[in-house]
Amino acid sequence: AKILLFYICFYVGLTGFFVALLTLFFQTIDLKTPKWQMSSGLIGDNPGLGFRPMPPESHVESTLIWYKVSEDNYAAWTSKLDAFLQPYREPNDDVKSQSQVCDFDTKESPDRVCQVNIGGWTPCLKDNNYNYHTGAPCIFLKLNKIFGWMPEFFNDTESLPDNMPEDLRNYINEEKKHNPKALNTVWVSCEGENPADVENIGSIQYIPRRGFPGYYFPYRNVGGYLSPIIAVWFEKPATGVLINIECKAWAHNIHHDRAERRGSVHFELMID
Repeated sequence: AKILLFYICFYVGLTGFFVALLTLFFQTIDLKTPKWQMSSGLIGDNPGLGFRPMPPESHVESTLIWYKVSEDNYAAWTSKLDAFLQPYREPNDDVKSQSQVCDFDTKESPDRVCQVNIGGWTPCLKDNNYNYHTGAPCIFLKLNKIFGWMPEFFNDTESLPDNMPEDLRNYINEEKKHNPKALNTVWVSCEGENPADVENIGSIQYIPRRGFPGYYFPYRNVGGYLSPIIAVWFEKPATGVLINIECKAWAHNIHHDRAERRGSVHFELMID
């Protein structure tokens, strides 16, 4: 009986000691701020792009969006967009209480986040099947979150890189004339990867604007945060052919590497 009592006391004391150490350990950890950030962390300091909708999990290596212009076929893709955009269409109480309307003149408070309103993104709306039924679909892009990362904007039209697409250069120059504050944007471009793809991709529109506004950065792990997104509307892509598409994000501190998909994303589009 004495031996049993000894072991009970011993293990109770050991457990208490372990719990005390664990409590002290967690008090040294900031659950909102990672210890290793930017280049010191696993994610690094060069954000990538993501696209939606993505192929089924059974085709995890695939980046092909392939459908026929019939409801029973494209519904698999639009339902994925429904799920992805649900937090944006119907934000929960946490998002509602923590978010505020931002613009290039108004920066969010330190304990608040900027709203992402997708209500007027015609034709890239749920009620319009994101335009998939017309053979002119919308693909959504998001910039991967990196804690503390702040873009260095291409807001000086004299320093635009030589490899930036000509249409984007023209767009930025027009923004400088009419809305110079909007130059604080992470710009986005989407192009066909090969000459045949360039011919088949058709015209493109970016909704609601051609990039991610600077007031969404930096990401600080504040509750209610939703990543900024844009819709890329392919107005008249060729049908019956595979189109290779590469989209890039543009800022001084975003570096592109096609092999590693740094600062860019690749996908294929095929509409029958």
